[in-house]
Amino acid sequence: MRASAAPSPPPEPMSAQPSVTSLAAFRRMLWAENPVLVQILGICSALAVTNLVKNTFIMCLGLIFTTAMSSFTVSLLRDRIPRRVRMMIQLLVIASYVIVIQTLLDAFAPAVARQLGPYVGLIITNCIVMGRAEAFAMGNRPVPAFWDGCGAGLGYSGVLLLLAAVREPLGMGTFCGVPLGFMAHWTRCSLMVVAPAGFFGLAALLWIARSRR
Repeated sequence: MRASAAPSPPPEPMSAQPSVTSLAAFRRMLWAENPVLVQILGICSALAVTNLVKNTFIMCLGLIFTTAMSSFTVSLLRDRIPRRVRMMIQLLVIASYVIVIQTLLDAFAPAVARQLGPYVGLIITNCIVMGRAEAFAMGNRPVPAFWDGCGAGLGYSGVLLLLAAVREPLGMGTFCGVPLGFMAHWTRCSLMVVAPAGFFGLAALLWIARSRR
């Protein structure tokens, strides 16, 4: 008789990293390892959506939710994920949460969804989300992984909202779509609402942050 095939080996468990507290994981992503200012990640959305504060705020909420929940979920599953397919599993988890965000936007804020266009869907491939899942969630417990994701999302959001808070008033004379009375006589600078202004603004923030370090 033909010998039966040997059973496939169980998934290889991920090696744990040194224990990190939830607070430390959260705080270091806000400044010490800020994903935009230090790791230079998520630049595409930092340049594309920061011309309007409202759109930036919605985008940031989506990324915070996705990063926190995907890191939490990946950490829960880390010992059951075979190492050779871990990237595909992480993408599947991230895509599931992004679909939830896109569905909610289409249902309750269709105008914002149209303005953001493909950028909500591109959260799936955002280096910040994927990076935290791979670098932290795969080697740490779920609760610290959740707070690490929150910290990364908030660190990203702080940079984007700061850019938007400068670009929208200078480019449109408004803030969150509301006209600013003290800027009634301001000549709008159309350069501030196009992508090159995002480059200049982000470069200035990087210079300030690195000079303080």
